[in-house]
Amino acid sequence: MPSAIRLHRTGGPEVLALEDVEVPPPGPGQLAVRHTYAGLNFIDVYHRTGLYPLTLPLTLGDEAAGRVTAVGAGVRGFAVGDRVAYARATGAWCTERVLSADLAVHLPDGVSDQLAAAVLLKGMTAEYLVRRTVALRPGHVVLFHAAAGGTGLLACQWARALGARVIGAVSTPEKAALAKAHGCDAVVITQKRNFVTDVKALTDGKGVDVVYDSVGQATFEGSLACLKPRGMLVSFGQSSGRPPALELGRLGGDRSLYVTRPSLGAYVSTRQELETCSAALFEVLEKGFVKPPPIRTVPLAQAAAAMAALEARRTTGSTVLEIDAALAATGLASPGKAGKPGKAAKPAKKAKPQAAKAPAKKKR
Repeated sequence: MPSAIRLHRTGGPEVLALEDVEVPPPGPGQLAVRHTYAGLNFIDVYHRTGLYPLTLPLTLGDEAAGRVTAVGAGVRGFAVGDRVAYARATGAWCTERVLSADLAVHLPDGVSDQLAAAVLLKGMTAEYLVRRTVALRPGHVVLFHAAAGGTGLLACQWARALGARVIGAVSTPEKAALAKAHGCDAVVITQKRNFVTDVKALTDGKGVDVVYDSVGQATFEGSLACLKPRGMLVSFGQSSGRPPALELGRLGGDRSLYVTRPSLGAYVSTRQELETCSAALFEVLEKGFVKPPPIRTVPLAQAAAAMAALEARRTTGSTVLEIDAALAATGLASPGKAGKPGKAAKPAKKAKPQAAKAPAKKKR
């Protein structure tokens, strides 16, 4: 019988339970998917604690990979047996489910199920951060908090491939070594020193063009202090708590700063945006411009322990929940350059990845 990690009340990891569930057949516009791996992300913590409220009871998880087992009426472009993955569809921590076909993307042969579950949400987040929230280019200097996390390891490499100088912020020397191996030109360790002082020293007192901050409350003020005039703070998470309220007058004066609070949903709000964003991610992985992060695999039944480790910042890279590894081994033509996590692939002899192109202007 299908099973799922369910949540009947908000709270700590102890409120999670593995339960048997009923899965209906796919309705019009839906797919039935048998999962192989599911991703673990900080948004799952926000859902479990109630910071981002959802209707209870619910199945946790926003990201997974697997095989299509049935196709609902009116669905085009998908067939039984297709390898697919998705993000932004709560209910992923289960053996099988139905979901809207509009949320799923096909997986290329060079991207394994495990890798897709580990990086799709984080990688699409990295894509919009470095190519669209701010279109990074040579000459930009950026500070990226949580540089050794799943999103950080991908985004820092991508930012560097676009020509930016990347300063990573991490909590430990071990994480600093990992961040340096994944795109950071320099690293500051936040537990040992004031990161603002270190960032100013690394930039000759000028500060950075962009700060990417997913930590929130603990780093928000320091992030603002690190910006050069007309710099932008991209606040895209709050692992330490909500950032403080900001009085707009503080952004003015001689520095004229910018602050934005983006989310993935706003950048993949149409089918075309989703396909473009995911295709860009798969391309940089397959061509070796971005190497996969270390991936830790945990059985689905141990989701609570995995989540506790993520909250305590004891993890690096990405964590995935293993659901059906045997199924994952089928239907994959070849592992490809991006098939093995944690190993760099040889870059293709082609131009470096470009920033997202603006839509062409219509002729009048």
